[in-house]
Amino acid sequence: MTEVEVMPAGGDESLDGPRAWCHVMYGLHALSALSGILSSATIVGAFVFGWPSIIAVIINYLTRDRVRGTWLATHWRWQMRTFWFALLWLLLAGLLVITLIGIPLAWVVIVSTGLWVLYRVIRGWLALVDRRAMPVPAA
Repeated sequence: MTEVEVMPAGGDESLDGPRAWCHVMYGLHALSALSGILSSATIVGAFVFGWPSIIAVIINYLTRDRVRGTWLATHWRWQMRTFWFALLWLLLAGLLVITLIGIPLAWVVIVSTGLWVLYRVIRGWLALVDRRAMPVPAA
């Protein structure tokens, strides 16, 4: 298990800008997931193909150098891994749909991945609010 770093409430003010961007990115990811819940799309489909999440990933890649070496870098990595693994699982579900026998399994993968995405967005955002780093493997 990775050790989780907790920042004091009066932490480094130089990270306030990047921390605000991290809130924006979690909000965009949450908006995509919410649109999957409230529409006919799936959670993971809306998360991967929705404009809010795509914008969040672009912001993530453009700003990640600003947080390198800080506790916020774990949130950047957490969000990127959530997006790319969700896409990977969605592609796997797409391959399963091609085979008629794999359709029920594809739905299990889609629903499971959607719940996993919700978990990752909620857990990450709550940790950010508490100024805690995320347990991610080393880059």
